Amino acid sequence: MIQHPASAPAISSDRRRFLGATASAFAALAASGCVIRSGGIDGAPGASGPRAPATGFAGYGALVPDKAGLLDLPQGFSYRVISRLGDAMDDGGTVPDKADGMGCFDLGNGEIALVRNHELVPTDGSGGPIAKGFGKRNGSFVPGGTTTIVLDAATLGVKRQFRSLGGTIRNCAGGTTPWGSWLTCEEAPTGPGQRYGDGLERNHGWVFEVPASARGLVDPVPLTAMGRFNHEAAAVDPATGVVYMTEDRDDGVLYRFLPKVPGKLAEGGRLQAMVIEGLADTRNWNGAAMPLGKSYRVSWVDLDEVEAPKDDLRQRAAAKGAALVARGEGLHMGERAVFACCTSGGAKQLGQILKLTPGVAGAPDLVELFFESESTDQFNFGDNLTVAPSGHLIVCEDQYTDVVDNHIRGITPDGRPYDVARLTAQTELAGACFSPDGQWLFVNVYSPAVTVAITGPWAA
Repeated sequence: MIQHPASAPAISSDRRRFLGATASAFAALAASGCVIRSGGIDGAPGASGPRAPATGFAGYGALVPDKAGLLDLPQGFSYRVISRLGDAMDDGGTVPDKADGMGCFDLGNGEIALVRNHELVPTDGSGGPIAKGFGKRNGSFVPGGTTTIVLDAATLGVKRQFRSLGGTIRNCAGGTTPWGSWLTCEEAPTGPGQRYGDGLERNHGWVFEVPASARGLVDPVPLTAMGRFNHEAAAVDPATGVVYMTEDRDDGVLYRFLPKVPGKLAEGGRLQAMVIEGLADTRNWNGAAMPLGKSYRVSWVDLDEVEAPKDDLRQRAAAKGAALVARGEGLHMGERAVFACCTSGGAKQLGQILKLTPGVAGAPDLVELFFESESTDQFNFGDNLTVAPSGHLIVCEDQYTDVVDNHIRGITPDGRPYDVARLTAQTELAGACFSPDGQWLFVNVYSPAVTVAITGPWAA
């Protein structure tokens, strides 16, 4: 049965209670671009309605080669290293490798926290023993999970860093919540006798929640009602508590989770997949089936057996009419819209960005193709994505070529791409998010893992 958004009973009835319960936390986090920030101006990416008219902004100019050989930036911009592979942590371990998705939080009292994913597989190093975690392989906790870095908000000095989740596999991306936690997602629907060799003791492929205020390893509770699939990213609509999720598969779909109690995901809920009226495939691999800027009505189909032991959730969703999405990866909630990066979508298979606008007051949800790359100079395999305080999209590239040339790309509210940074190392960029004051863009260099903070004359 196709479930229209307006007929989802738990969300509308709990909306006022949810907003009241999270108002203080949301108000504090709303000032942070890394959490829920978007343009907030008519026509900005976070707004519904027509695309903004063209402005005079044409980017920050040419990138200046970095003398240190890590990150080329425009004139007037600079970066500093916050944390790197092998740094000593306060819990006795060292910073592990493969830094991926990341969220930024205002802790108050002059502190901010970065909760950082590590996309580690069972054969990778863990940075030291893990005292407690979710799953084991051959008797030892598998090394994936998160680390937390607590910074002085004024100086960005590291006050403490530690592992905050252990025993998971391939924590790729995730998303911040309005109530101050990080949803970290396993891109690994595997289990005993499956991928990564024998010895796994539990099924993996779940979402876990890590409070930003945690001071050590959290109890690893898999949010099984949110589905088992090749998870990538998550984004929470602060008005309803609905969680949107992407799936990194060429034949993936876009999901949403309707919690029984908004803000309390562990209490369960309903998982659904996006159905687009008159369109079964958003990928545009065989021509422009989904033209740029055209709005389509969206409905949602309920899914069953969401724990999917056969890793077939997307296929069963498609059989019920869900639209195909090409490698859904980065996902971010703007002020009134969700932006999803589709890494291999488009006629050139260089990447797309979908914009989903949730309906209000009984209106249907709408989706449109916001951007589709036509050349590698515009956008080449976008991955993690965030919304800048200016309303521009900030996208990290993750190319799949023998020699990579990965950038951070900006996209203006009227859909024009420009360069923000270029990574000289042969790896990807990930985890982009802004500081609460909007002055610093935090981003990860995947491997060897480095977390940097970039500042400069950001467009207002």
